[in-house]
Amino acid sequence: MTEASAALGALAQETRLAIFRFLVQRGPAGTPVGTMAGHFGLPGATLSFHLNALKQSGLVSMRRAGRSLIYAPDFARMNGLLGFLMEDCCGGACTPAKPSTGKRRK
Repeated sequence: MTEASAALGALAQETRLAIFRFLVQRGPAGTPVGTMAGHFGLPGATLSFHLNALKQSGLVSMRRAGRSLIYAPDFARMNGLLGFLMEDCCGGACTPAKPSTGKRRK
């Protein structure tokens, strides 16, 4: 329960949610910090603050590749969080929804 609370807390902030979604879309190989800084247009300290919160929650990992820091989503942790949220949902009769395309219906 504590791990789920930490992960949900990290994702409750709009910028961190956007960063996490970006990393998930980029895949398990990860993305350099410089690429994310360019994409989000955030100052280095701000991006570092948000990435650290995601890392502390266990939703992302960080590795060094030469002089670059590479952040990647932890899909096992993400799936564990989704499983926790779905646990005992609807008496076990519910099925996961289709992934959102991010587009809203009119």
